[in-house]
Amino acid sequence: MSLSEQLESIQQIFLDTAPVIYFVEKNPDFFEKVQPIFLKLDEDRLNAVVSPITLAECLVLPYKSSNLEVAQLFSDLLVNNENVLFYPIDEITAEKAADLRARYNLTLTGSFQLAVAIQSNCDAFLTNDSELKKVTEIKIIVLSDN
Repeated sequence: MSLSEQLESIQQIFLDTAPVIYFVEKNPDFFEKVQPIFLKLDEDRLNAVVSPITLAECLVLPYKSSNLEVAQLFSDLLVNNENVLFYPIDEITAEKAADLRARYNLTLTGSFQLAVAIQSNCDAFLTNDSELKKVTEIKIIVLSDN
């Protein structure tokens, strides 16, 4: 099933870090795959959820290179966008992350990202980390598989 076909049944999607970076930086290998997702967001046909982890990871390279313009693009997309919910991490999310990490042997970062997606009732989790496909609590969409 293609990415666009998978998106038809999704109303709210969690955006892992890589797809956001691919879109903002116009990654030559993945931009065409992620662009329809962000167009749907702009057209009010899809809602997205991100976590503080997504924002922090996206800002590392712009901060390292002192590229405040790109840093602002990430912030505008993830925090100042009416179709993107910036979901906080609280103790309930931390407990869910610990449970996911224990059961699936995930990284702490991946566990928190998935916990936020599940806690915020996302229909799917968009990533490029195929390791996350073993998680069964939420539909995992891996860009490199599409």
